[in-house]
Amino acid sequence: MPRAEFDGIGVQAREHEEGQTTKLIEQYTSQVPSGFYLGVAIGSMGLSLGLHLLGKEKHAMFVGQWAPALLLMGLYNKLVKLEGSD
Repeated sequence: MPRAEFDGIGVQAREHEEGQTTKLIEQYTSQVPSGFYLGVAIGSMGLSLGLHLLGKEKHAMFVGQWAPALLLMGLYNKLVKLEGSD
C-alpha cells in the first residue's frame, strides 16, 4: 500500500476520509464542466484589461487576481472528476 512520509510521520493512503461538507461541495461542483472555469478565468483577464484601459487600475488588479484562483478551482474540479475523492 502506498505510504507518504512527512518528517517521520507516516500516513496510509485512504487513512483519513473527507468531511461531509467537502463531499457535498464536490458533489455539486463536479456537475460544472471543467471548461467553465477556464472560460471564467479568461473572462476575468479580459475584464481586467478593459478596466485597466479605462484607467481603473485598482479595480483591474482586483479582478485580474481572480484568474489564478479560478484556474485552481478548475484543476481541483478536474482532478476530482478523474480520480474521485474518497
